[in-house]
Amino acid sequence: MVGEWRSDLYRMACEQLRGVAELIDLDPDEHTRLVEPRRSLIVNLPVRMDAGELVNVTGYRVQHTLTMGPTKGGLRFAPDLTLDECAALAMWMTWKCALLGLPYGGAKGGVRCDPRTLSADEMERITRRYAAELQPIVGPDADVPAPDMGTGEREMAWFYDTYSQAVGQAVPAVVTGKPIALGGTPGRRQATGLGVVFVLEGMLARLDRPLAGRRVAIQGFGNVGGVVAAELQARGAAIVALADAGGAIAHPRGLDVAAVARWAREHGTVAGFPEAEAIDREAVLEVDCDVLVPAALANQITERNASRLRCALVAEAANGPTSPAADAILRDRGVVVVPDILTSGGGVTVSYFEWVQAHQKYTWTAAEIRERLRTQLTEALDRVLAAADELERDLRTAALSVAVRRVAEAARLRAVFP
Repeated sequence: MVGEWRSDLYRMACEQLRGVAELIDLDPDEHTRLVEPRRSLIVNLPVRMDAGELVNVTGYRVQHTLTMGPTKGGLRFAPDLTLDECAALAMWMTWKCALLGLPYGGAKGGVRCDPRTLSADEMERITRRYAAELQPIVGPDADVPAPDMGTGEREMAWFYDTYSQAVGQAVPAVVTGKPIALGGTPGRRQATGLGVVFVLEGMLARLDRPLAGRRVAIQGFGNVGGVVAAELQARGAAIVALADAGGAIAHPRGLDVAAVARWAREHGTVAGFPEAEAIDREAVLEVDCDVLVPAALANQITERNASRLRCALVAEAANGPTSPAADAILRDRGVVVVPDILTSGGGVTVSYFEWVQAHQKYTWTAAEIRERLRTQLTEALDRVLAAADELERDLRTAALSVAVRRVAEAARLRAVFP
């Protein structure tokens, strides 16, 4: 790894690309064009805190490829955010959009700060200053941000307003994940979790395993994991373990997800839920189950713990939760891994629907959004399974091959300028 890109996460993304490039005999020129991001911006934001102190916080935006159309990707507010992390996530977003058939290149960005320690006013000042700094490179047909870790509808509303004030008119297509009143789409908040469920339903059906009665462990009980848990339980699955930042709980016959959600709202964590056994946060990955859903952070399933997983299928709801070394161990053990660029595609798909509606000045119903999402993800799953059969490879390799081929072909057709 050379230059600016040295992190383990970026190395993981590049290792995945290199393996697929060799398998599909990718032209070396196209590999060169795709292995590093096209644009990267670092901004230092002077922000006045509530106590009167002036502080500098650092913000990033990385655009991986401009070949496919405008770039698309979330804004992450986190205390350990780095440029390398944004670069890796932007590359994965490129593959995700290509696999799903969306007309975007990948992007990622955010601010290195801890939202948990900031007041609403401080969050607004940081978001608006960050939006102002990004104005030269974002726009409804240039780069379209969305919510991610540490951000949500509120921050998207501030970003939308800041950009619109600068250009002198309302531009609802500049971000997605906005509140409904500002042109947001019904179901966007639940879209990533619901997409996980649709993909998992389709995958289990193809394996001839009914979803009802499956025992599921979920790492993460936030916006994604919480939706996955509730939707799977409603379909007859038993949620045997849950974890969040505060702790983890398990019950061999299944947890009452609604009761756990009420407890978590009142106490800030699932830890301490009285009708379950307390377990270590890391142990949720090793609970005996049929399906494991990592829906929290990257690099959670590694060479260190992959041999201890006791599941038949991993559905990756987080970005990059499984290291390449762990992938190899799970593959050798016969554990099916449904990769993140497919499983977690619901959020960007519904963001795409919101963006289209903003351009058309026309909205679809929540039922239409839900069915369009199911169709988009089911078709992507079919493409992955067909590629897996053709290449005789695992699902991650198959998914990446579909995506990389599409992006590489578009880059070849557009050629190199000048």
